[in-house]
Amino acid sequence: MEPQKARELLANADLIHTESAVQAALAEVAGRICERLADKNPLVLCVMTGGVIFCGQLLPKLQFPLDFDYLHATRYGPETQGGKISWRMAPWTSVKGRSVLVIDDILDEGVTLAAVKESLTRLGAAEVLLAVFTDKQNGKAKPIAADFVGLPVPDRFVFGFGMDVDGAWRNLPAIYAMKDD
Repeated sequence: MEPQKARELLANADLIHTESAVQAALAEVAGRICERLADKNPLVLCVMTGGVIFCGQLLPKLQFPLDFDYLHATRYGPETQGGKISWRMAPWTSVKGRSVLVIDDILDEGVTLAAVKESLTRLGAAEVLLAVFTDKQNGKAKPIAADFVGLPVPDRFVFGFGMDVDGAWRNLPAIYAMKDD
């Protein structure tokens, strides 16, 4: 996206969650994860690319031993609607017998994360927990629920804090929604 177009898009977007709300939710999620996994030495898997901001800010708040790796599975690309799942990279670290925490930016329709959880379970993970920063309130039945959720977002195209719009604005510290057409 051209820089001017990206700036115009942001200028016309609606602020959904402020930076302070994002940071408060991040601290809350970290606390709940610490309560649940502090004695497990979990394998933390970041779902690329959207999960990188959430994961990068969450990891320093997890005050317990853990292993870290990543995976890349997506239903998006340049599109704003999900399509077929694309597996781009499996984790290098074995999940067999491990408590695994999968970290992603958003639980939208849940198809991708359901497939990730099913795959990790099939590979022998003892348990697979899901942490998403946002849960889209789309009114649809989802095949999976997250164990840890930062903030709800409306059923709109949202961006910021790891979520992009046509490649832009993952780096925003707050969460915005595109104007409804």
